[in-house]
Amino acid sequence: MKTGIVGLGAMGSNMARNLAKAGHLVTVFNRTLSTAKSMAKECGCSISKSLPSLAKQCEIIIICVSCDRNVIEIVDTIKTSIDANTIVVDTSTVSSDTAKQAASILKEYDSYFLDCPVSGGVEGAKNGSLAMMVGGDEIILGMARNTLESIASKIIYIGSTGSGQATKAVNQIMAAGINQAVTEALAFGQAMGLPMDKVIDVISTGAAGCWFLEHRGKTMLAGNYEPGFKLALHHKDLLICQSMTNSISDNDLPIIEMTLLHYRRLIDEGFGDEDISTLFRLKQEKLS
Repeated sequence: MKTGIVGLGAMGSNMARNLAKAGHLVTVFNRTLSTAKSMAKECGCSISKSLPSLAKQCEIIIICVSCDRNVIEIVDTIKTSIDANTIVVDTSTVSSDTAKQAASILKEYDSYFLDCPVSGGVEGAKNGSLAMMVGGDEIILGMARNTLESIASKIIYIGSTGSGQATKAVNQIMAAGINQAVTEALAFGQAMGLPMDKVIDVISTGAAGCWFLEHRGKTMLAGNYEPGFKLALHHKDLLICQSMTNSISDNDLPIIEMTLLHYRRLIDEGFGDEDISTLFRLKQEKLS
């Protein structure tokens, strides 16, 4: 299906490359025109200088932006330009309520919305191996699946609109807990004077082994915090998780609250654009 992508950041640009390789990509849009020009040249597709222009060319529109407001602005902008039965796929991380609002807007124009947040980071986007959690109409997912398989190796239908984003919230809370555990444990091992490369090698193969330890353990020990997944973006996602928690309970979840405090401090110190493993800085400081 003829596909366009809106948003060419670290994730979106790699999705665009994989869509192009699979023969699906017809056009791209990015607020910074030079970025769109570079990607279009690389992928052999056209540049859309406006969102309505992109919408008129596509059967599937993939959105990859950073916040709820942007998703709704994009949907509002394209709604009168899309053809009936166009499928809008949002791979951003936003709230379930935003997904429901976007779906409601597009329904009035006989088009469809799938909330399809992804996990796997920049590496997954480059390799086309993202995990995608999908909310919306399962029949519509079936129509889009062949295209989406060029950017995600695991596509799981979760349920009605908003359930994909709720599942992503589960993922982001879990990622925060893993980040806290791994950075704290490695800071402890370092403070104990252990040979940390060997520690990581042996622990990675045992019960405490995980993707984050395997892929970020040695880089954080080397002081390399190149993203990866930017800490400021995870902070934004955890604020969404906090808001969703507050909508169902008067009680806070400690992993969310603790991680937000730690991330806020790191952002204030200028580390927001580093990988989330930069949390290791605070753990080292506590044990120094």
